Amino acid sequence: VQLQASGGGLVQPGGSLRLSCVGSGITLDYYNIGWFRQAPGKEREGVACISRSDGSTSYADSVKDRFTISRDNAENTLNLQMNSLKPEDTAVYYCAVDRWDNYCILRKASYDYWGQGTQVTVSS
Repeated sequence: VQLQASGGGLVQPGGSLRLSCVGSGITLDYYNIGWFRQAPGKEREGVACISRSDGSTSYADSVKDRFTISRDNAENTLNLQMNSLKPEDTAVYYCAVDRWDNYCILRKASYDYWGQGTQVTVSS
């Protein structure tokens, strides 16, 4: 199983980025899938996730109304559209798979497959 994340980069405050995570060896729409991030010196935290059972989504309060998570089943891809980016969004972003629960939650202990991470830097 591999999760390949991409799309990170350097963007100015207020800008946008779109992250993608492609799964190989695993069919992503069978499972809960999510995005996490880790800033230097901080714990990894949940950003957004999609439930396998009904496609419902969950967001961290800090990104609500700015980030949108989606999946493309045909491409076996998870996406994260990030708008109105702030310096505090700077982190390494990871995609992850939870194979066991029916509904997703933003708790890293629930996820057992992880991608390698992509760096997002928001700075002027």
